[in-house]
Amino acid sequence: MSLRILVHDYSGHPFQLQLSRALAERGHEVLHLYSSDFQTGQGATTVTETDPPTLSIEPVGIGLQFAKYNPIRRGIHELRFGRVLRRRVKAWQPEVVLSSNTPLLTQAMLLSWVAPHKVPFVFWLQDVYSLLITEALEDRFGKPGAVVGSLFGWLERRMLRMSDGVVAITEDFGPILRRWKVDRDRIRAIANWAPLAELPMVSRHNEWAHEFGVADEFVFLYSGTIGHKHRPDLLLRLADEIPDATVLVVSEGLGITYLRDACDKLPRRNLRLLPFQPYERLPEVLGSGDALIAVLEPDAGVYSVPSKVLSYLCAGRPILASMPIENLAARTLVGNEAGKVAAPNDDDAFIEHGIELFESSELRRRLGKSARTYAEQTFDIDSIADQFTNALVDAIAVRTARNSY
Repeated sequence: MSLRILVHDYSGHPFQLQLSRALAERGHEVLHLYSSDFQTGQGATTVTETDPPTLSIEPVGIGLQFAKYNPIRRGIHELRFGRVLRRRVKAWQPEVVLSSNTPLLTQAMLLSWVAPHKVPFVFWLQDVYSLLITEALEDRFGKPGAVVGSLFGWLERRMLRMSDGVVAITEDFGPILRRWKVDRDRIRAIANWAPLAELPMVSRHNEWAHEFGVADEFVFLYSGTIGHKHRPDLLLRLADEIPDATVLVVSEGLGITYLRDACDKLPRRNLRLLPFQPYERLPEVLGSGDALIAVLEPDAGVYSVPSKVLSYLCAGRPILASMPIENLAARTLVGNEAGKVAAPNDDDAFIEHGIELFESSELRRRLGKSARTYAEQTFDIDSIADQFTNALVDAIAVRTARNSY
């Protein structure tokens, strides 16, 4: 059965794009939409000659950068973006919709067209955003913030219950989904992944490393979005504590501004800052690191796995992480011996792990090998595409039954 599938991934991450390509290769007509307003590293967003003719990839945006840290401007942006997204979905008339990484107000706008038109909808649950929103608003505004946050909780709960299918990235979501009375028969757990074929292991002495002058240095590499909550100060301390290593940060945004300002006050020759690089060069970028850095804030969701960590695993390099030990990404790294993890507020442990990696090539080799082995054994796009196809078909069956009521 050939389907007309609309995939919306607000972030434009590599693995969602790989899924759209895999679905199109199976003969489905696929329109993949992503945000052009969100500042982050994105995947292969351009259709090439090797892509199936049934695949289309389009940006959606309102021409303004997403105001992530301003609650009012962010809310307005989500609603305006949602209206533009809704118009595009209406014009394309999909048979089923899969939506991932979508801000809650935008998701509500999307559902405001999908639900009355009885189009099957699959909520790809990456994290429980309302919990993060409530915590952030309460920290900033006290009780009034908590009240507003509870409204987001009601909204997310309602949308999950409205959805014809829920793809959760881990079975750990089970308790909260049951508490929210989401029909368990509509829930399917499919773990996130990275596009292994697009991220081959490359030599440490690759062309990009030589081009940017880091081929002969020991490099701690951070690649991906970095904001204030990603602890840019921790990268400063790493540079200060291990002066014989280069800390290379490939990113854009507020975190980079923070690091530049800090270096203006106190120059650090071993801290280098670069903007996001073209996606096709990501294997070289990651291959230029001797150890790859991942940071999650203390209040990060228990379930979230940053896409950078999944890409890191493909690179075959050890991962140096600061994140909650109970977080799914931390459990993946520790359980598969793919990296060293320190708790978010234990900066000393983070530095100690960094020194260990700096001093032991054998430790780096062992952890890096384990990381790549995990990726090769887990990131099978054929199996993953089969699981998503089944999830979409099940959602269509649920919507058909609902429509007959």
